[in-house]
Amino acid sequence: MDIGQLSEKIIKGDRRALARAITLIESARVDHREMSGDLIELLRESGRQAVRIGLSGTPGVGKSTFIESFGMMLTAQGLRVAVLAVDPSSVRSGGSILGDKTRMERLSRDPNAFIRPSPSQTHLGGVARRTREAVAVCEAAGFDVVLIETVGVGQSETVVAEMSDLFILLLAPAGGDELQGVKRGIMEMADIILVNKADGDLKSAAMRTCADYSGALRLLRKRPQDPDGFPKAMTISAMEEDGLSVAWEDMQTLTSWRRENGFFDGRRAEQARYWFEQEVKQGLLARLETAEAKAAMAGLADRVAAGDVTTTHAAQDLLSRLHSG
Repeated sequence: MDIGQLSEKIIKGDRRALARAITLIESARVDHREMSGDLIELLRESGRQAVRIGLSGTPGVGKSTFIESFGMMLTAQGLRVAVLAVDPSSVRSGGSILGDKTRMERLSRDPNAFIRPSPSQTHLGGVARRTREAVAVCEAAGFDVVLIETVGVGQSETVVAEMSDLFILLLAPAGGDELQGVKRGIMEMADIILVNKADGDLKSAAMRTCADYSGALRLLRKRPQDPDGFPKAMTISAMEEDGLSVAWEDMQTLTSWRRENGFFDGRRAEQARYWFEQEVKQGLLARLETAEAKAAMAGLADRVAAGDVTTTHAAQDLLSRLHSG
């Protein structure tokens, strides 16, 4: 594979080249990791930026329906939209279980949209380990908006906030004490909370839920990166495509304010630092997967189990061996 030619095709908007690049990025092979690193470095020179929108929500809230309706609205405005949907992994094949392309039929046929389901595999945080690099490739390909859909709400779902400019939390109308079901950490990171399914018999419940979350947001400490009125909660109906244009206007307002006040670039710089540290940690963990390290660990584990050495001293011994090696 010629990385130079691949990068040129991606910058020209070649969809097949884009798909090949993401496949390369997701590969765990050592040679592929080196090639993907070179590719990202070449694509970085394009200087293109998209609005990165992270989207999380409770299972069954209608994330796929929202993304399709929202994406179709954006493409109708002449924008190019990329969707990186992270699905739970198949235990047998390691691939995606849900297959978002089958649940976003209209959007998948739109020439101005690109949908890529990726398996989460064993990576926590609701996103695949290489999603951040896939976002960079989509930006270089000229997409205006990149939507990053996570597996679902959980304590580790906040990782998606480290690779997005806007973090959107999608919720369904509550039938009870729903406010307790969402972790405070994800509430504090959300820029906009969208209460979906505000239609039909659920409309009044959606309005009450929105009011509950609006009140909860007012109790949180105001963040310096937010103008007055943010973060906010609002109702939408992805099925009836109601409220989507207002939500997009608010997203644009927030993004523009952050750009003008230096928070946009500052946040991306912080994210780059975060992912550098994560890459170093992953590299150190990879050293434990070598045959030599596994053999040393197994030997020390046997000694710990036999009571010949404490866990602390055994761990220090192993780490010193890795450091000297």
